Amino acid sequence: MILARTAKAVSRAFDDTLAAVGGSLPIWLILISLKTQELGNQRELAKAVGIQGATLTHHLNAMEADGLITRRRDPANRRIHQVRLTEQGETLFHRLATAAIAHDQRLRAGLGDDEIAALARLLDRMQDNVTGDEPGPGRPLLRPGSPP
Repeated sequence: MILARTAKAVSRAFDDTLAAVGGSLPIWLILISLKTQELGNQRELAKAVGIQGATLTHHLNAMEADGLITRRRDPANRRIHQVRLTEQGETLFHRLATAAIAHDQRLRAGLGDDEIAALARLLDRMQDNVTGDEPGPGRPLLRPGSPP
């Protein structure tokens, strides 16, 4: 199937792009979540990243050992860990963000804005088809014969 083959190739290329600058997809997802969302604790981070608790803990242990994050117990609830980026984590985030932007530009090369918008609508619809979700706001239902 073209979609599966393309998804695998794009995913592999993104993994390679992140690895070339010292990162990985799990690290990127954790760093971007910490940078872009108000996350109060490790449980909220796991939900935002979509990684199960034990797997997230494994990644966070490695990131903490590498000096990318700190984890502190919440003074109000000692069972909860607050996760914060360190200066090294900030530096890696910016390096990975630059690589991710370059990857996105490479991926979109030769595509016009209309083509990108049409592709996004088609991919959203395909996802809706397999999940049973209704199209969300800004994601119109595509009808046979209608322009994407």
